Amino acid sequence: MEGAGSLGFVERKAGVGKIAVIGAGASGMMAAITAARSGGDVTVFEKNERVGKKILATGNGKCNFSNKDLSINHYYGNRDKLKACFDTFSGEDTLHFFQQAGMLVKEKRGCLYPWSEQASTVLDILRKEMKDVKTELSAEVKGISRDKKTGRFIISTLSGKEKEGYDAVILACGGCAAPKTGSDGGGFVLAKRMGHHIVPTVPALVQLRCKDGFLKAVAGVRCEARISLYEIGKEDRLVQEEEGELQFTDYGISGIPVFQLSRQAAYLMYEGRNAAAVIDLLPQMDGSTYDAMCMDRLRMAEDKTLEGFLLGLGNKKINLMLIKEAGYKPGDVAKGFGERQLKTLLLSYKNLRVHLLSANSFEHAQTTAGGVDFSEVTEGLESLKAPGLYFAGEILDVDGRCGGYNLQWAWTSGYIAGKNAAKRACMKREV
Repeated sequence: MEGAGSLGFVERKAGVGKIAVIGAGASGMMAAITAARSGGDVTVFEKNERVGKKILATGNGKCNFSNKDLSINHYYGNRDKLKACFDTFSGEDTLHFFQQAGMLVKEKRGCLYPWSEQASTVLDILRKEMKDVKTELSAEVKGISRDKKTGRFIISTLSGKEKEGYDAVILACGGCAAPKTGSDGGGFVLAKRMGHHIVPTVPALVQLRCKDGFLKAVAGVRCEARISLYEIGKEDRLVQEEEGELQFTDYGISGIPVFQLSRQAAYLMYEGRNAAAVIDLLPQMDGSTYDAMCMDRLRMAEDKTLEGFLLGLGNKKINLMLIKEAGYKPGDVAKGFGERQLKTLLLSYKNLRVHLLSANSFEHAQTTAGGVDFSEVTEGLESLKAPGLYFAGEILDVDGRCGGYNLQWAWTSGYIAGKNAAKRACMKREV
């Protein structure tokens, strides 16, 4: 791994090689900074009227920019190639980059935030570090081609202007998530025209929509839960299990554990498979502890109504919903039911099943699963289809879990693409 102290930057005389970066999000800005520090003459093309628009919405505006636990197990993608990438630019390198630029950092349960807990701090740091980069705003790129004589790239924008003579191009224009920030899938169109295969994309880190009408009765309720994702078939198959704070909505389920398994759920439904989530509303109770609780509650049933029988077990809205779903009324007297019926009612806290309809749309997603096939780029993130073309960030078929992992991929891939693009561009100019 290159020294974290210098981040591996090699100072060269500016203007040696020309590099175009398409997209000024997190990965594009890091790519531009790295390429400029490595001696490249860098121009960024950004379709929005300002840079870093999506960064400002990250982490509810607090910008969880990385994580102390940077295991590749938190990512989807070719893990051998990902390991090589993170060996080149690690979480420690990211921390050093921002600290060297003057940003104080705080940690919350492993997640790293700017001390200010303002995403604008991260963006301001990146803008400051882009001082040697030319930026063209409101410049949407519609085409990339090569000059037949020189082999250099030509960038065409919607304005009709063509920018010529780039020795390398970095595509860093995001995926499909949060299209209002500019990530509308346009980068996939450009990549496909350059010969790349696009792995089908689905929303990830997103809420899940369900078919079950009873969810309206518990909309807004938050509670600790264990959520198990199943593919439904002749034999149900457990796909993934997560635990944390669940939020019920009028259309489905949300919260961090839902986000963590939403990618897998989205692909199941994309492939036309049936999927369900089994919710354990008492994740802290298993085995003998749960059995003992049930026995105590049955002994205390006495003349209580069903509402009173469940009082204290969970949120009142959940209690009433479960009574109704069992076909009973809150005012029914518990002792009028057999022990088996009451146990079944209690068991519903451990086995609440919701039937998945779809993932919420890209407008609500934090990131994109799928993208430019990761097998079609080198470990230096250079295209195997079009040498001199590099990729960074969400446009690649790499995505991570909640917790700063997707932004860390933006920093890592941006650094690698920027450094290697500058190296190639400078070598081309020296020939």
